[in-house]
Amino acid sequence: MIKTIIRNEKDGATCEQQDGDTILRAALRAGQGFSYECNSGGCGGCKFELMDGEIETLWPDAPGLTERDRKRGRHLACQCRAHGPVTIKAATAAEYRPRIVPKRQRASLIGMRDITHDIREFRFLAKSDADFLPGQFAMLDLPGLASSRAYSLANTANGQREWHFQIRRVLHGQGTHTLFEKLAEGDEIGLDGPYGVAYLRTDSPRDIVCVAGGSGLAPMLSIARGAVEAGLLADRKLYFFYGARTPRDVCGEEMLRTLAGFGDRIIYVPVVSLPGDDGAWSGETGFVHDAVAHRLPVELANYEFYFAGPPPMTQALQELLMVGHRVPFEQIHFDRFF
Repeated sequence: MIKTIIRNEKDGATCEQQDGDTILRAALRAGQGFSYECNSGGCGGCKFELMDGEIETLWPDAPGLTERDRKRGRHLACQCRAHGPVTIKAATAAEYRPRIVPKRQRASLIGMRDITHDIREFRFLAKSDADFLPGQFAMLDLPGLASSRAYSLANTANGQREWHFQIRRVLHGQGTHTLFEKLAEGDEIGLDGPYGVAYLRTDSPRDIVCVAGGSGLAPMLSIARGAVEAGLLADRKLYFFYGARTPRDVCGEEMLRTLAGFGDRIIYVPVVSLPGDDGAWSGETGFVHDAVAHRLPVELANYEFYFAGPPPMTQALQELLMVGHRVPFEQIHFDRFF
């Protein structure tokens, strides 16, 4: 049997692709700094050119590729598998080199609870470990589905082997339909991780800002929990903004209240874009990025930013921070999901 060896012409690095892996996962599992973000075909961060050999494309219409990309012969490493030895040309950088090498394992559902009317927490017990950085995500292989689904972690690394995910139900979404309607306690799934580069930077001296929308709550909670565990809030603050459509979508405060420093070192700011006309909502209204702009006490370039949520929210935050306030790019951390 011929080994499936992947060689990157750009830096000369090679790796072996194992059964079930994509080109991207093979490279990251080998500890290489292959450029990527979502690992799901949406962002386009893992584009490469095929120089030699044969590949299989798992999702030909993945939105991470434009028509121009396709005409130029570009592919997505997260949606391609090599058939035999291949040579590719792909961007790499030290920042993408995994701090914790991702691995596959089995995990059993041990509990779940509703957080809002459409967000539910799923807790899995893994066979070996729960080793990941605050803010990272994992790929879940769910029964009956041909492709993996990426979901962010809400907890932090632990010796109890538990991986917690807070997932929003998506209309007509096959992954969330399986999770919400078919999975029962005791059922096993495949878990591959950790992935993601928007993890907590413990070496930054700046105050922290977390901005979440929808199920972006999970990685921002993980960041907040990780900051407390690492002792980062002894001499700084963490501002936690949650953007919701309606008052019933607001969440996060209950879990943040359990953290040391809530109300003093941890400041929670919920923002509702559609408060209704009944006067029941008395908090911030409008878009969450506008609240970030006027609620933070000093110039935005003085903070370390983490955010996760719907694409319009993350796009608005990027423009606010990078264009409007010239926040250095290295102080802005997010993974693009679509």
